[in-house]
Amino acid sequence: MRIATSQYQAMMTQSLQQNQERITYVTQQMANGNRIQLPSDDPVDSVRLSRLKREEAGIKQYRSNIAAVNERLGKNEGYLQNMVNDMGSGRDLLVWALDGSNTSQDLNAMVTSLVSLRDSLSYSANTIDQEGRYVFSGTVTGTAPIAYNATAPLGSRYSYAGNTNDQLVVVGNGITQVANQNIKGVENLLNQLDQAIGTLSGSTVNVNDPAVRSVLTATLNGFDDTTNLVAGKVAVIGGQQNVLKTIDANHENVSLSNQTAILDIGQLDVGTAAIELNGYQTALQASYMAYSKIGKLSLFSAL
Repeated sequence: MRIATSQYQAMMTQSLQQNQERITYVTQQMANGNRIQLPSDDPVDSVRLSRLKREEAGIKQYRSNIAAVNERLGKNEGYLQNMVNDMGSGRDLLVWALDGSNTSQDLNAMVTSLVSLRDSLSYSANTIDQEGRYVFSGTVTGTAPIAYNATAPLGSRYSYAGNTNDQLVVVGNGITQVANQNIKGVENLLNQLDQAIGTLSGSTVNVNDPAVRSVLTATLNGFDDTTNLVAGKVAVIGGQQNVLKTIDANHENVSLSNQTAILDIGQLDVGTAAIELNGYQTALQASYMAYSKIGKLSLFSAL
């Protein structure tokens, strides 16, 4: 059977092109280490890889959220603990003030420390973050949580202007975590402290006066109540951080499993690919040599 020259050339060209395409394909596989270059290479495993990568992207976002919430909770814990420490110092001062042996001058001398303490608590309560948002205002982060009205009567100048709503952050599939705290209740101590400062500022103040002792005792009780309130929030933050640590560890384990599966499914077997590449290169070289030899033949070559 005779084969026309044009037909033979077309067959050889097609064969050379196919070999070259396979060489290029395997070379790409070896360059990026991926067995599957196109979804059509392996539709089933392509879908599996797509799902795994989508899940991995979600886990990465969850862990990023957890890191951000943890950082925020850590800062909040520090601010609140500073308030607890300040209130401890204030309580000690009130206990000392209630000592019946104190003179008017002794009580007057305590005013400066109490003013500094009041201002420090107010400043801590109105802490803002690096973005200029109030930390302890609930969800109204543009409003200072502790408002002050200088024209109001002594003992009622401070009020809470925030809310007690939670800021929720997604840290897992269907899992949210509260990322904020409020300091509602601290305003009561500030008013009591303000009242105590006014009382102790009198030039003839007498600690054994029932009215004076009543004010100081109420403020002392206010320190205890508010310390318990704020310390409770610190404890809550500690619990939240433990929960986040557990969730993050679970995400890490799932992520490791996903990455292992992605490698098992999509990673190229380099040894097999090298053998396959060598075979295609050999076939290509043989095709070129055959094409060259056969192209030189003619009907007269057999004579």
